[in-house]
Amino acid sequence: MADHVDWILELSVTDGKLDDLKTLMSEMVEATKTNEPGALIYEWSASADGGTVHIYERYADSAATMVHLTTFGHTYAERFFALAKPERFVVYGSPDDEVRAALDPLGVTYMAPIGGFARDFEG
Repeated sequence: MADHVDWILELSVTDGKLDDLKTLMSEMVEATKTNEPGALIYEWSASADGGTVHIYERYADSAATMVHLTTFGHTYAERFFALAKPERFVVYGSPDDEVRAALDPLGVTYMAPIGGFARDFEG
């Protein structure tokens, strides 16, 4: 199976903070797109009422995942967690022990690959 690491992070947005979260999101999206070639998918979506946000991310491998997690921890985590609370965090793929150690404190559920395929695409 592939070495990729994917996740879906579901967040509850702090009351009245959606616009602030969107501002932070724009900064994070631009930095990830510019500086992290191993970040293959980085998409944010919001519920109609703006109270829930999902972030879908895919990384080429565990090394690319750690680049992102390190940047997030040093640059964005404090602001991010002041604006939103993780409700559900599901990781897919084949994260290595280093990635698991970094994510475990967040109460992650891991789903191991058992079959399927992914096509290359431009989105």
